[in-house]
Amino acid sequence: MNATATEHSHEEHAEAHEHGMSNAGYIKIAILLAVLTAIEVATYYVDFGALFLPTLLVLMAVKFFIVVSYFMHLKFDSKLFSFSFYAGLVLAVTVYVVMLSSFKFFAA
Repeated sequence: MNATATEHSHEEHAEAHEHGMSNAGYIKIAILLAVLTAIEVATYYVDFGALFLPTLLVLMAVKFFIVVSYFMHLKFDSKLFSFSFYAGLVLAVTVYVVMLSSFKFFAA
């Protein structure tokens, strides 16, 4: 391997460490996501009453932000990419809430 290729691979490695997290960081995020998922599953077994849907929507949004920010590395990328993903989340939640409210208001 020549010196240029070695220098290039060292630069890529340094850049990856500059923007990334350690393995322990990813494991902590994975554990947090597992706990949030367990809470979502618990909503099926525990009566949350009127807080059922808002709880699920908030948990969904939190998990989305965590996955997009850390596992997709948007926390370290351009703000334009972050805006695109977050705008998609807002649009999806809006459509979901409108559809659910139409079932509630227009039920026979």
